[in-house]
Amino acid sequence: MKYVIKRCMDILLSTSALVLLSPVLVLIAVAIRLDSSGPVLFRQRRMTKNGVIFVMYKFRTMVENAEHMHTGLFSYDDDFRVTRVGRFLRRTSLDELPQLLNVIRGEMSIVGPRPPVSYELGPYEDLDEGYRKRFSVLPGITGLAQVSGRNELAWDEKIRFDNLYVDLFSRYGVLIDLRIILMTILSVVSGRGIIESRGRSSDTFSDRELAATAASAVLEKARERSEPKHRP
Repeated sequence: MKYVIKRCMDILLSTSALVLLSPVLVLIAVAIRLDSSGPVLFRQRRMTKNGVIFVMYKFRTMVENAEHMHTGLFSYDDDFRVTRVGRFLRRTSLDELPQLLNVIRGEMSIVGPRPPVSYELGPYEDLDEGYRKRFSVLPGITGLAQVSGRNELAWDEKIRFDNLYVDLFSRYGVLIDLRIILMTILSVVSGRGIIESRGRSSDTFSDRELAATAASAVLEKARERSEPKHRP
């Protein structure tokens, strides 16, 4: 039932957003075409639930064929491949809006672990249990890892938050999704962790450690509530 409610919420929110934001989407498309040559949409093969490969959509924020240049899949705050319009789209996270189409098609959800590039982790069959757990649910436009540090997090930390989300959703259902959506709005407004910076250490973020501790506390509290209480 939790997943039925989640799917209904996904369809309602994504279709409503596409209708309400249609003028904004048109303006963005025009701005991209005027700013640089190339397609409006960036298409990339990603991995979804149970290791299935799908094509994810984003507004193009970099020069054409950028993933085959310079640092490849990794982008930094001073990346010369990012276009002028692209910088604005990334700063406001508007480049993610086309993924609402993926949500409607059932390839993604509004909330869930971010889908990795198809070849980033290797074959799904070769992943260990800890890595596979995050693929037991649909990937999301936003997720617990994104509101807990996003690109400030090392990959293993993202996996830990993704797996924590799976546990929290099994207990709270769409209530945890609604909380993450609210936190996402606050994160977008603050612009925190959107673009990676060069030279950052992957293990020296005290705020990240604080977020990890807080998330663990939430899960522990959920476990305590679910355990039967015995009276003397």
